[in-house]
Amino acid sequence: MSATPISPEERLKRWRLLLGGGEADGLGITLSPGDLRIDKAMSSLYDANSSERKGGLGASAPNAARWLGDIREFFPASVVRVMQKDAIERLGMQRLLLEPEMLEAVEPDVHLISTLMSLSGVIPQKAKATARAVVQKVVRDLMRRLEAPMHQAVGGALKRSTRTRRPRHNEIDWNRTIRANLKHYQREYHTIVPETRIGFGRKRNELRSVILCIDQSGSMGPSVVYSGIFGAVLASIPAIRTSVVTFDTSVVDLTEKMSDPVDVLMGVQLGGGTDINRALTYCQGLIRKPHDTIFVLITDLYEGGDNKEMLKRAASIVGSGVRMVTLLALSDDGAPCFDQNNAAALAALGVPSFACTPDKFPDLMAAAIDRRDLAAWAGEQNLLSSRAGS
Repeated sequence: MSATPISPEERLKRWRLLLGGGEADGLGITLSPGDLRIDKAMSSLYDANSSERKGGLGASAPNAARWLGDIREFFPASVVRVMQKDAIERLGMQRLLLEPEMLEAVEPDVHLISTLMSLSGVIPQKAKATARAVVQKVVRDLMRRLEAPMHQAVGGALKRSTRTRRPRHNEIDWNRTIRANLKHYQREYHTIVPETRIGFGRKRNELRSVILCIDQSGSMGPSVVYSGIFGAVLASIPAIRTSVVTFDTSVVDLTEKMSDPVDVLMGVQLGGGTDINRALTYCQGLIRKPHDTIFVLITDLYEGGDNKEMLKRAASIVGSGVRMVTLLALSDDGAPCFDQNNAAALAALGVPSFACTPDKFPDLMAAAIDRRDLAAWAGEQNLLSSRAGS
């Protein structure tokens, strides 16, 4: 089905809206009242020559809320989210996000939640209920999108991890046993000789321990949001003992709060320094069964503490038998900035470092539970940066 042709007049009008006013007015295009509203909304944000760039949009919450209403009317939600993010970064709208009417007008997304987390300590009482409602909407949407894939991927990996080659009769997985023994089919007897029996084995209360250690410095905002969601999902799986720890220059254990990810995110204070070594030291104390533990460190590896001790601590954790991986980012934001020297040093210890998108994280956890080579897995998914080691 071919796209509808665009008329020359419509094409020129789009160029006029894209280029803005000034010299672009020489295109000879007269904008309709509706197009003028679009032009004004875009100029408020992107016109670098506008004298009102720093004050016009951010002068008051009602003005900003009106602008937000305009862009939601003119553009699809995906574009609205980009423009909101640009407005917060370019026009300093953080202060206005403390107003209830402003929060009610925005299109909730991960980046907005990151901004609210960075402002959590100064949100006034009158805006707290609205801010929580905004966070709750994003959490609900993310849980709906991410919970089922995580349960499916991790649940399947846990079942595979409990299979045994010496099962009791009532523990035999007949489908897999038959497939594994097809080469032993006896044509004259019309039967298969089950030389290899595959079973599910006895289930234990805890098959794996997962520790999520999350850097909550300002640059890690979206990663903190997604990590909090995945932490809550993992905590809901009985066969996994999940610990969730956040850190900057101090360490906070959020494990007991993971039943309500909204509370977790509302309690996070983004910003501050970074002491990875302190976080690793605390998390090492949580490890009970190293060979059954998966340790996910989510950080850009810019260490503000003792870098040598951080690498020694990581070597100690890996040396004990823990499967460790560093996620330089857990978000959809593309290639992150990270400390390449620390990434290379960790790779030499057998700790791969790469950015992971939220949709890949369930498969990453399944690969870790299956004891697959995580660096090879990341390479297969085109996630492993050559500068982050292999």
